[in-house]
Amino acid sequence: MKVAKFGGSSVASAEQIRKVANIIKTDPQRKFIVVSAPGKRFKDDEKITDMLIQLGEAHQRNETIDEYIYPIMKRFNEIVEELNLEGEILENIKNTIYAILERNTTVLEKLDALKAVGEDSSAKILSAYLTLSGIEATYMNPKVAGIIVSNNPGNAKILPESFDKLYELRNTDEVMVIPGFFGYTKEEKLITFSRGGSDITGSIVAAGVKASLYENFTDVDSVYSVNPTFVDNPQEITTLTYKEMRELSYAGFSVFHDEALIPAYKEEIPVCIKNTNNPDAPGTYIVSEKKPSEKCVVGIASDSGFCSIYISKYLMNREVGFGRRLFHILEDEGISFEHAPSGIDDMSVILRENGLPIEKEKRILARIQNELNPDLISIHRNLAMIMIVGEGLVRTIGVAQKATTAISNANVNIEMINQGSSEVSMMFGIKAEDLDKAVKSLYYAFFE
Repeated sequence: MKVAKFGGSSVASAEQIRKVANIIKTDPQRKFIVVSAPGKRFKDDEKITDMLIQLGEAHQRNETIDEYIYPIMKRFNEIVEELNLEGEILENIKNTIYAILERNTTVLEKLDALKAVGEDSSAKILSAYLTLSGIEATYMNPKVAGIIVSNNPGNAKILPESFDKLYELRNTDEVMVIPGFFGYTKEEKLITFSRGGSDITGSIVAAGVKASLYENFTDVDSVYSVNPTFVDNPQEITTLTYKEMRELSYAGFSVFHDEALIPAYKEEIPVCIKNTNNPDAPGTYIVSEKKPSEKCVVGIASDSGFCSIYISKYLMNREVGFGRRLFHILEDEGISFEHAPSGIDDMSVILRENGLPIEKEKRILARIQNELNPDLISIHRNLAMIMIVGEGLVRTIGVAQKATTAISNANVNIEMINQGSSEVSMMFGIKAEDLDKAVKSLYYAFFE
């Protein structure tokens, strides 16, 4: 029994939905199908979810909403007509949108319900098309399926009791089409996961029904060892561990939502990333363990948009509670941190730059100065992080030397190194403008 999740590009048009139906037909084990909202059909196209968010924001501003609803319905109308489906699906989508807008709920709950319309409509359309194509299929609302979540609008967390309810779905003979991205609280409020959360739904369903495989269909043949925007024709990765994929996702690999693997990881369900447009390609498998003989570095990930708070104080290491008080200031100001490399007299806290707006910067610096009395404090912006990832790092000699040499050969200065806190990754901080040449040099050092 397999769970297959199809991303936004896979359901972006009628032509793509036909491909999805053919993929489902070719393997009777694909019993549970999770879908995203229709994504982009071409580079400058709009995603349905973005259009729904714009609608919600316009409604909140008391603007006329017809001009926002029209392009949404036009897009769904094109898909439904090309698939020769009944018009009542369109009527259902339109009525759902207006009903949400008229509800007496909080702004956040209303926006969550609107955002979910994309995935919900995709599931209804695909289910109807599969039935029309001769496949026994049914639309399964997450409430009926048993996807029970916490009451955190836009950032729902799955509750443990969901998995027992999902397991009961195994008894069906039909193909079940489940919309991704959202679930329901115990009070039956619709709440969405964080953006990209259809991956999370797919993983939750796979864990709940104890699938033999979770297939995640997207628009690439596999995961690559580096972002193809940096290097032409990079090597494909055939096998990854869960830990490696999570590290790569965190550091800029957009193939997989970085939270999505957790349910599948806990149940040790293998995951395969495949291409809807080339389903015969083997794809990339994500597994619990792989052979020790395989390459020590599997991928190089990178991301920009970081900054660091640097603090120096003589004998910092002997001052009990220094780190706790520093992090309390950040917590008090509503700021989360990413990394915190430190020495005996120095400490750097790496943050996402958008988490430290300029208007907060002066206040936080003043608090750190007044409450911790450091010798030196400074903030460095426009940083990028490069992460070298591989289960073999911990048992391979010379990886750090090879990496630093490659960065040096690119004439790039290393602002920060973080090694040792993870067994599967090594992180380097550099200036954002040097990212392209540093990544290229690392790729050629490890893969060419």
